[in-house]
Amino acid sequence: MHRIPASQSRRHTSSIRRWIRGGVVGLLGWGLGMGAAGCGVELEPVGEELGQLRVHALSVNGLSTNGLSTNGLSTNGLSTNGLSTNGLSTNGFRDWFNQDPSTADAVMSYVVTCAVAAGQTRTFTNPVTGVQYTWLGSLGLATNWANGAGATEAEQQVVSACLAAHANKYGLHVPISVLGRVAATSDSTPPAIPYTQAELDLYSEKEACYFGNLFDGTGVFAANDQPYLSAERSTPRTCGLASGTTQQCPPITHLGMCASLCTVARDAGNVAQPYYASCSHNGKDYQPITARIRPAEIYRCGDGVCQFTERCGTGTTAASCKADCGACP
Repeated sequence: MHRIPASQSRRHTSSIRRWIRGGVVGLLGWGLGMGAAGCGVELEPVGEELGQLRVHALSVNGLSTNGLSTNGLSTNGLSTNGLSTNGLSTNGFRDWFNQDPSTADAVMSYVVTCAVAAGQTRTFTNPVTGVQYTWLGSLGLATNWANGAGATEAEQQVVSACLAAHANKYGLHVPISVLGRVAATSDSTPPAIPYTQAELDLYSEKEACYFGNLFDGTGVFAANDQPYLSAERSTPRTCGLASGTTQQCPPITHLGMCASLCTVARDAGNVAQPYYASCSHNGKDYQPITARIRPAEIYRCGDGVCQFTERCGTGTTAASCKADCGACP
């Protein structure tokens, strides 16, 4: 039996073209226990198509936070065996994958997207079911790990940050700009994820910084890269761009503001870059990923559209938005 997971299906091309032309955002229920319901076009670009989008500054979040919290990166053997044929063929990886194949498939699609370079694939044939899964690379953040070596601490951190940036509390797929540096392989400054001014202009809203380590049990953290959202505003990217200090998005822990936790990256000429070089928490430095979003991904009560994050009521806040969602029955 051969199966290319839904996340790799041929509907990517038309979906991506729709995004580029009109910025359509679809809803997807991963089936990972999130309970997010909705209707719309399923937009799931990863791999080769996501690599093409990277040229145009797009990435896509949609990894369930449930999948993020149960990814098992510390126990599935990949941290020491790498993302190679040998790493995917170990008993540890097989046993982890078969605990919950649908969740593992979703997690691995994002792991490979983050760690492996565009144009490369990783394939796993489940010896229990005979189903073959193919995951495609895009961002290339962890070169050594992708080639089969044990993941360095820098690779563990940047891949963890990348996974957190791609997580979505509601299971929605929203286009984002992913900025930062690949994992350091020497004492020199690692190269940055390519970006253009057009990307920064299109994704003009600073969203959040993400950092941590899912491999060693540290966990992952996020902080706002702009002020907390006011009561009438909301976003499906709530794991990163929070509306207050009590934001709940486990296993991502919200820590406040990037500006107070992170150091802005600078180029060789000491010019500030649109991402952070490092973030600190509890006395430890981490290599982060910085995300930006389009203005359209920040909703406002009163704009005439009842958004996924808004509710009926009598007020003017996202939690009680009469103008958009009407009075509650």
